[in-house]
Amino acid sequence: MRRTWLFVPGADGDAHEAAARSGADVLIQELEDFTPPDLRPKARALAAGLYERWRKAGSLAAVRVNPLETCGREDLAAVLAARPDVVLMSKVDSPEQVRALATAAPGVELVPNVESARGLLRVAEIARADPRVVALLVASEDMVADLGTSRSRGGEELAYVRQRFLVECRAAGVEAIDAPYTFSDARGAVADAKWAARLGYRMKSLVDPSHAKPLNKVFTPDYARAARIVAAFEKARAQGKERARLDGALIEVPIYASAKRLLDSAARTPPSRQKKPG
Repeated sequence: MRRTWLFVPGADGDAHEAAARSGADVLIQELEDFTPPDLRPKARALAAGLYERWRKAGSLAAVRVNPLETCGREDLAAVLAARPDVVLMSKVDSPEQVRALATAAPGVELVPNVESARGLLRVAEIARADPRVVALLVASEDMVADLGTSRSRGGEELAYVRQRFLVECRAAGVEAIDAPYTFSDARGAVADAKWAARLGYRMKSLVDPSHAKPLNKVFTPDYARAARIVAAFEKARAQGKERARLDGALIEVPIYASAKRLLDSAARTPPSRQKKPG
């Protein structure tokens, strides 16, 4: 499961250890904004031992590199030997950037980060630029700066961006990772995550390790409810009814099919890969 994607300062050893204890599903060594240029050589040198420690802690180990037009190639040259599970790249607004990344980072899953209005309008092209693109991530701070506004706890300024981004990713057949909630309060982070989950997001990025466990709970599928939906619908069909009713809601074919897919997916997941809500 890849519910939570935690950005971690690239050269901060204490932050690396806190991340390992956070419970986030994916830990991202962040070599862009979270790592000042003079600390990037140190951060790159830490990659080898860091990714292995993160994997031993039960998380996927990822890295976010700078755009190749800046120092991204230097990032990749240093960290690929450490075998990151996923490579993210910041400030992607064209499929050409993704194809260049795929050439520079062979054999690893790719997650382009969309951080501008220009990128938002090209999400479908970016998502289809290479078969190793497994997801796209939409940014918050850079996006609001590009839009000429400012960040708020309610997130109204990003509502359209997040909705359109999800639809574009779904249509392109890749996962959408929601923007991080960049304030420190856990209550606000959970409310923001619940809003995203209602839209259909299954994954969210974050910057505060203390938010990981609450957000994992938000994005953990409700298998028990899915089982109840499947049972109610199949019982109704066995009685010759076209729909079922559960907890006051009508259960029709699309809802049943979605619940069935969720249960089938869980059945295919080996026990060693399954995670508890926290």
